[in-house]
Amino acid sequence: MVTIDTIRKPIEAELAEFDSFVRSHFSAEGGLLSEMLEYVLSSRGKGIRPMIAMLSAAMISPSGTIGKRTYLAAMLVEMIHMASLIHDDVIDDADKRRGRPSVNARWQSKNAVLAGDYVLARNMDIGMSSGQYDIVSHVIRTIATLCEGEVLQGDHASKMDTSREDYFEIIGKKTASLIAVSASAGALSVKGTPAQIAAMHRFGEAAGMAFQIADDILDYTSQSSVTGKPVNADIRERKITLPLIEVLERADAEHRRELLDAVAVCADDPSKAEFVRSAVEREGGIERAREVMKAYLQRAMSVLSQFEPSPYRESLTQFCSYVAEREK
Repeated sequence: MVTIDTIRKPIEAELAEFDSFVRSHFSAEGGLLSEMLEYVLSSRGKGIRPMIAMLSAAMISPSGTIGKRTYLAAMLVEMIHMASLIHDDVIDDADKRRGRPSVNARWQSKNAVLAGDYVLARNMDIGMSSGQYDIVSHVIRTIATLCEGEVLQGDHASKMDTSREDYFEIIGKKTASLIAVSASAGALSVKGTPAQIAAMHRFGEAAGMAFQIADDILDYTSQSSVTGKPVNADIRERKITLPLIEVLERADAEHRRELLDAVAVCADDPSKAEFVRSAVEREGGIERAREVMKAYLQRAMSVLSQFEPSPYRESLTQFCSYVAEREK
């Protein structure tokens, strides 16, 4: 099985430098804000987005060499991602993030919102001060896209009317957009051609769609001890994701209503959440969602085939395998 450590191998030294680069730029005055910021930086997870940015840059750089422009691009994307997670946890009233107390659970929602705002503001200040305006303008538009996706998801969750088209729009804006801009910003940071930058954006978009579908499948198949989030979390938040959509589209009117009625009360009745989960598993929703995920991964790997073989291209290909095999 492919691991993140395997994927990171060709840029291991650069990732260590990147971590120092981030910490040297992010600090805060005052005890509470400084404490929250340190907590955020120490719980960054796998660092998938900066890893993709740096692999993309190294693959396109003639010598495979990357430097501070790439670190800046990777940091801008990663800290937008971190701020969005803080805000998401406030919106969802989530008390866990990657197996640890969320920022809002530890310091209350008001402080969590301010911490997320600070990360975003500081991130943009660093970007503008760097003078690398091409990278900043390339990345910054993603913030609006993320917000659009969150609003769209919340609206459909409240109405429980998420269609297949709605779902793909939501995950395209909430997840794929940031992975796409990670890959394209990496290419931009080493002065890739417009065609190379566009190709890496297509790679990241397809890989990002697959990554989110895999995450949504895990909500139906994994335990909280493995994923770090509560079992059936999406169902309990009335989020209708692809595995359930695959079942709803094929259900008769009576069964569809039975499933949607169960989703409506999942937050208060764990037995209803288990009823929905079992139905999705039994009726093929997980298998069909996996087929869609694999199609996106094939699209991503097709883009990579346009580039010359290198350890960096191989790592990006391995990332696709990692997504297909994800268990957490």
